[in-house]
Amino acid sequence: MEETRADSAVLAPQPLKAVAATRPVPALWRDYLELTKPEISFLVVISALAGFLLGSPGALDAWRLVWTLVGIALTAGGVGALNHYLEYQLDKGMRRTAERPLPAGRIAPARARTFGNVLVIAGIGLLCPTTNPLTAVLAGLTVVLYLYVYTPLKRKTTYNTLVGTLPGALPALGGYAAATGTLGAGGWALFLILAVWQMPHFLALAWMYRKDYARADFAMLPVVEPDGTSTARQTLLFTGLLLPVGALPFFVAGMGWLYLGGALLLGLWFLRPALAFYRTRSNQDARRVLKASILYIPLLLALILVERLI
Repeated sequence: MEETRADSAVLAPQPLKAVAATRPVPALWRDYLELTKPEISFLVVISALAGFLLGSPGALDAWRLVWTLVGIALTAGGVGALNHYLEYQLDKGMRRTAERPLPAGRIAPARARTFGNVLVIAGIGLLCPTTNPLTAVLAGLTVVLYLYVYTPLKRKTTYNTLVGTLPGALPALGGYAAATGTLGAGGWALFLILAVWQMPHFLALAWMYRKDYARADFAMLPVVEPDGTSTARQTLLFTGLLLPVGALPFFVAGMGWLYLGGALLLGLWFLRPALAFYRTRSNQDARRVLKASILYIPLLLALILVERLI
């Protein structure tokens, strides 16, 4: 019954316009902000900042950094809104997403599509003249891979998560390219860290919401293999890989012993909940993996920042 009401709200333009006209402006702004997936966009900006700092061993070009972060934030927000648009029919079938602005009928799909396109065009258009064309190309590649490769694969193969690591890691490489104008070893090292990090992050999320994903017919690993053996094993494997991969900037990007020690400790700290999840396969331990993953990237950025400051 609730799905029927949501369907009619989305498909009927007149009620949507009437609702939009009578809703308080702050509430409408909150819905548009939700379309940008602010939690994901924040991590994207943080990873780009880490790449910029890694590529700036000397004095920072402050204005270039500001424009880089603004451009990448706009692009990430636009991708989030377009992802909402592409999946709003599927979101209706999941309890976790049914109250998002589009499936709940608070914003018309066409408006979300326009909003997303404007943000993406503004972001890439800003990056090209204020940083360099290479950064803009990487941002554009992120858009294409996320929306037109990763998103449709979510209903076709369990390898979608692995493919999704590519657009998820490109902003870090983009931040490095913005600082240096090149795709150097340091940028690729950070790209690899972000790619490996995403696997336990998304596997934990997929396990926690496996029933929701099953309702929407997503080909997530916990849906295809519901006993959780492969999910727990891969979560542990990729978390463990962060130990050697996280150390790469020490060897190829001029990071010092402080970074190396901190990165190894951070990797061991992240490994602890992954080990617990491997043993129990419980939602509680999956949530601990997810929380640790959310903290991992900002803490890694802090290590890079402290290393550069001293």
